[in-house]
Amino acid sequence: MIRWFRSKPTAAPLDDPAGPGGGFGTERDPERLVFFSDAVFAIAVTLLVLEIHPPEDTRHLLHGLAALWPSYLSYAITFLLIGQVWANHHVMFDHIRVADRTVLFLNTLLLMDIAFLPFAASVLAAALRTGHGQRTAVVVHGTTFLLAAVLFNVIWGYACHDRRLLGTTIDPAGAAAIGRRFRLALVWLATGTLLGALVPVLGMAVIAAFIPYYWLPIRGEIARARRRRGG
Repeated sequence: MIRWFRSKPTAAPLDDPAGPGGGFGTERDPERLVFFSDAVFAIAVTLLVLEIHPPEDTRHLLHGLAALWPSYLSYAITFLLIGQVWANHHVMFDHIRVADRTVLFLNTLLLMDIAFLPFAASVLAAALRTGHGQRTAVVVHGTTFLLAAVLFNVIWGYACHDRRLLGTTIDPAGAAAIGRRFRLALVWLATGTLLGALVPVLGMAVIAAFIPYYWLPIRGEIARARRRRGG
């Protein structure tokens, strides 16, 4: 059962580093927020493949399928990036014990951005296929992910303020480690987007290089107290 509770000016348990409630409006268990977010991520990655249309001329099917390489490339990069956003979304909400109305609003903005990604991927594929508008397409694609990185940093920074929304699963060092990873995403994606405005292929390469690095675990994420308990 999902618990709903209001912020109270009562003292937090001694072993809870999150401190007393002090968020904006009612504080809720974030479980429903995560479930809803997962659904939006799933719909976004599903819509990506719907943007790949089969060749109309089946007499030269192999050639037609090969000519769709821009769609395959855009699909693969965008799918993996969305998967990465989804994974880091769980990293973030694994440690956020409650969500107030500010977190709900910011997360809604994040999901609105994610829902836009299939369109951005389609624009990128069309530009690669025709050879026109590639700079604009890479900038649109990169800026959409950059906005997601901005919102990640805003949500995490808000949750970490006075640690009032964080749980016992993470210590200050772990929170700082996650914050550093999220801030690096801002620089990385901004660099790829700016380079894409000059040299589209180079910009795409920089953004694509973002994928393997951000699947790596975040060092220092798990709280020392939890490690001592063998968690």
